[in-house]
Amino acid sequence: MDINTLVILMAIGLFAGIASGFVGIGGGMIIVPALVFGLGMSQHMAQGTSLAMMIPPIGILAVVSYYKAGAVNLQFAAAIAFTFILGAWIGSKWSLKMNPAVVRAIFAVFMLYAAVRLGWKSWLELKGSI
Repeated sequence: MDINTLVILMAIGLFAGIASGFVGIGGGMIIVPALVFGLGMSQHMAQGTSLAMMIPPIGILAVVSYYKAGAVNLQFAAAIAFTFILGAWIGSKWSLKMNPAVVRAIFAVFMLYAAVRLGWKSWLELKGSI
């Protein structure tokens, strides 16, 4: 893994941790799209890598399944996990200082963006395979 990839992975972990602590979303809502769009990972590899990053709290059985299928990048998962912890703490501190309606609006905007972006990518892929 080169230094640029490591920096990107750590930024993904930090952002996902902040968002998780800030609005209570699961890290996978950020990590999976970031790995797919930011680093060009396949959907399965991104899902497996995201789950591997979260092994301590959740997902160990799912990670084993993805790992056996060759769909986990353990180095990427470790790099993301490192900064996710710090980010979750920062995000929780920020969130608690803000009006809950503002936090909810930020969450809604992020979810809408993620849904449109993932839906568009899926539509383009399906259109190309017909």
